[in-house]
Amino acid sequence: MADPPSQHGTEAPTPRNGSGDDGGDWVVLKFGGTSVSSVERWRTIADQIRRRRREGLRPLVVCSALSQVSNQLEGLLSQAAAGEDVGSRVERLRETHRGLAAALGVDVEEAFEELLPELERVLLGITLTHEVTPRLRARVLSTGELLSTRIGVAWLQSQGVRAVWQDARELLEAEPEPQTAVSEERQFLSATCSDDLDPALEARLRALDADVIVTQGFLARGPDGETVLLGRGGSDTSAAYLAARLGARRLEIWTDVPGLFSANPGRVPEARLLRRLGYAEASEFAGRGAKILHPRCLGPVRRHGIPLHVRCTRWPEVEGTVIEDRRAHGHPGILGIASRTDLELVSMDVEASWQQVGVIADVTGCFKRLGLSVDLLASSQSNVTLTLDPSANELSEPVIDALRQELSEIGTPHFEGAAASVSLVGTSIADVLHELGPLLENFEHENVHLVSHASNDLSFTVVVDQKAADQLVPALHGKLFASRQADGDLGPTWQELEAQAGRAEPARGVH
Repeated sequence: MADPPSQHGTEAPTPRNGSGDDGGDWVVLKFGGTSVSSVERWRTIADQIRRRRREGLRPLVVCSALSQVSNQLEGLLSQAAAGEDVGSRVERLRETHRGLAAALGVDVEEAFEELLPELERVLLGITLTHEVTPRLRARVLSTGELLSTRIGVAWLQSQGVRAVWQDARELLEAEPEPQTAVSEERQFLSATCSDDLDPALEARLRALDADVIVTQGFLARGPDGETVLLGRGGSDTSAAYLAARLGARRLEIWTDVPGLFSANPGRVPEARLLRRLGYAEASEFAGRGAKILHPRCLGPVRRHGIPLHVRCTRWPEVEGTVIEDRRAHGHPGILGIASRTDLELVSMDVEASWQQVGVIADVTGCFKRLGLSVDLLASSQSNVTLTLDPSANELSEPVIDALRQELSEIGTPHFEGAAASVSLVGTSIADVLHELGPLLENFEHENVHLVSHASNDLSFTVVVDQKAADQLVPALHGKLFASRQADGDLGPTWQELEAQAGRAEPARGVH
């Protein structure tokens, strides 16, 4: 993963919308899958839209597919590729959306008849050919967001909210991908868009007679007009692109957890809410495994100086985490622990490379030619070991086979299988390395594959066997935070928030 351009994230951001600190009057609100899947959550969405209008802001809402629908669509693709009949599973998908529409009291059968027959035709073709191309995968997976937003707009209109539906493929256009052996994978499944300010788009949306504009996350238009995706979890990135292009006053990411925490509260209930973070620290958390934010969503808002607020549709009264430019980080220290699983660990023996010039360049060049982003890397005179993050790369079997073939021309590659990383994230890590001794004792009996101190001085990462992460994270968090109390930056624990809300719902998918 490329490091941020500044050592401590203190670069001066571009003023928003050319209007200084106040920005424009747009606010972009992104709602994830669990936040668009029930009547209660849609009531929260409507309430937030009305609040933004009373604040004098113009809301643009970006919605994900209903919870688990993208996984259902992936299952349909697998079933079709195996030549199996998918009719019953398509009908279950229809019933999932029909059930929400019925609960909301709206009729969206017209949208179903527009979108689902097209889905069935594409799946039938896959059933006959037994082949799922990236182009077809993008078309199928886009169905979830297109359906959820049609239902949402119909309900908002029934509540007296002047909501206008917009196709995200008319708002965001993907940039052309350089030609590589797997360029089609990236072009259709992990596309990128420009985040440059777009006065024409801003004027077009401003001219709409609406209280709110609702569009889809995850989708964009390809250079030839086809549907492309921004990668799994790409709805955050869609929202960030739109906030940047509109010069928004702020971006709000609404999910089922009220912000970033010092660890995954689903596994560590004592984890504390992080009230304020700089862009660089938040980017480090996201890149090291805090799934509450997609790593790619930080770049656009950081470049344009747009504050990002992480809020919770279950607990809308909680202020959550505010991410913005911070020039003074206070004393050095650890802010939290993030972990990732399912990393692809690649070890490359290069014994014949003693003092040979360009060995690492040769090795990493193989990844570049295949469109793969290297995450962590450690090297010696006879070995290069690195990790690939599946959330940032399409690691299909053909891609891995092509990588193995290229690396074999340089040395002897070993694909070690799934591994996990455990990262201490904070500020000025180098200044507190001498304090980490008691923490490192927890790794005494673990199989450590790689150790990395990030060059931006914001994280210290250890790669271990996959099964080890579940025990390491709570143990490390206990040593770091057991005696720390809430302050200006460190908020209540997850347990305290649950008690205040009088609920005990589990946290899902945080780190």
